[in-house]
Amino acid sequence: MSGHATSRIDIPSWAWEREDTAGFLRRRDVQALFRFVRQYGGASQMAISAVTGLSQGRVSEVLNGRKTVTAFEVFERIADGVNMPDRCRMLFGLAPKNLSAFTGQDSTGGTAPPRLPAQRDPGTGEGSEVRRREFVGLAGTALFHASTGSMLDMDEIAAALTRYAGGSRDTARTATSLRELSRQTHAAKAGYQACHYTAVAKRLPELLRNLDDAVTGVDGDDLAQVHALRAEAYHVAASLLLKCEERGLSYLAADRSMRAAEESENPAVVGASARAFTRALMRERHYKAATELATSTAERVDSAMDEPTPESLSVYGSLLLSGAVSAAKRENRGQALSLLDEAGEAGARLGGDYNYQWTAFGPTNVLLHRVSAAVELGDAGSAIDYARQVRLDNIEVMERKVTLFIDAARAYQQWGKMEHAYHALRNAEDMASEELTARPVVHQLINDIRTRANGHLYGNVSELAERVGA
Repeated sequence: MSGHATSRIDIPSWAWEREDTAGFLRRRDVQALFRFVRQYGGASQMAISAVTGLSQGRVSEVLNGRKTVTAFEVFERIADGVNMPDRCRMLFGLAPKNLSAFTGQDSTGGTAPPRLPAQRDPGTGEGSEVRRREFVGLAGTALFHASTGSMLDMDEIAAALTRYAGGSRDTARTATSLRELSRQTHAAKAGYQACHYTAVAKRLPELLRNLDDAVTGVDGDDLAQVHALRAEAYHVAASLLLKCEERGLSYLAADRSMRAAEESENPAVVGASARAFTRALMRERHYKAATELATSTAERVDSAMDEPTPESLSVYGSLLLSGAVSAAKRENRGQALSLLDEAGEAGARLGGDYNYQWTAFGPTNVLLHRVSAAVELGDAGSAIDYARQVRLDNIEVMERKVTLFIDAARAYQQWGKMEHAYHALRNAEDMASEELTARPVVHQLINDIRTRANGHLYGNVSELAERVGA
């Protein structure tokens, strides 16, 4: 094997048909898969690295049991790199390359696909719909996007975001008072934190237009306040768009929030907007840039105050938490844990859990982010240990409470405890169903759990997928 990107790993078809091969594929045991590839494909660590896009060091860590693979996209790259047959891809929880492999009419002459748990016999006209839903469950997020798109209608928000000066402004628009704009912005922020995403999405476009128009009608302190409100409203837009995987629009909204925050000349407002921009960078996998933005802005907020206020301390700590999660996504364990500890000190100084500057910051939020960071680092056991330490009564913001249960579901899924993962998602659904219906990433999680479930659990997860539109 040359180890170049054009290297090819050839594994005999009979090796893929072995019973023990099916076992480790169902478990998504990448360590066993790499050993299998080395044994039957004669591949070196360098060759595996070349075809999967993983670093040779990462391949070595997986083979030695020091690292695990949990990301759906990495499973896809590995399967593609080792030329995994469609039947095995489906055992591995991935969509087949050839749809006929799912229907059992594979023209390549391979063996029949694995059987799914028995479902009720569909009535007339239902068969194709049931098969479509089952295949979407195997295909994951990519097919979900192709067939359904976002759960919320983002056209009006997109129109508001692309309404540049001199474009489609309505000069006859009635001016909205600053007090009313403040009330509406507050309602949008509160609605988002309560997970009322559909209602917020409907109100947001008009609010953004009114705030943009208000800039030309005020000056002095009122102008600074309008810019601060614009920063908050665009922050809500960015957060909502990020949840719905509207990546380009979310980046645009985050940029608008940052620009408005700078115009407000309020360090706490700038720091709050930087949190949205950090998440937008993370969504694009610019983890290093996201971490640097979060930490540098935290330093800026800290240095701007002779004595920290509750607002500045909350923003400072929240930025450190965003940086910690981004560092965890980069697999920089040391930096992630260091930033979490610094945020913990800020939470202790704040003295409790509050929602200053809409941060929901405090000792409990630090603990919630320890759960998130542990999941990103693949430490499922640590994530669950942290989650069990959280007192739910201390979480006032519903969005944060629901996120805890989704993170717990991700951790249980990593751990292979699918029943526990399902129950965590059911708790999330009971508290705020829109958190599940609006987020494609949660749909992916549900579908991944379903492909690894059987018996009554498969039926329960399928019903959950049906309810949330996965």
